[in-house]
Amino acid sequence: MSVIGYFLIALADVLNILLTVYMWIIVIRAVISWVNPDPYNPIVNFLYRATEPVLSYVRRIIPSISGIDLSPILVLLVIVFLNRFLVGLISEFGQRLKMGAF
Repeated sequence: MSVIGYFLIALADVLNILLTVYMWIIVIRAVISWVNPDPYNPIVNFLYRATEPVLSYVRRIIPSISGIDLSPILVLLVIVFLNRFLVGLISEFGQRLKMGAF
């Protein structure tokens, strides 16, 4: 059972890194939206392609209020929740399996 425990701990670590990186991509996208970025810039193009599917889905659920787009804030809150709850749960379960508590 300890192999499964180590696997779950590693999975939690990788998921933590992926969620953190995506959180920073969302933050950078939000900051860049305050200026008029060049849409043909490869970095700007990547940021839009990486975030637009998630942000557009959230925009359909929660429309902008007085022209303020709240979708990045909601996505960041979901990422923080997943990072704290899901990653913590997987890591804790892996620790218990590693120690043989089950």
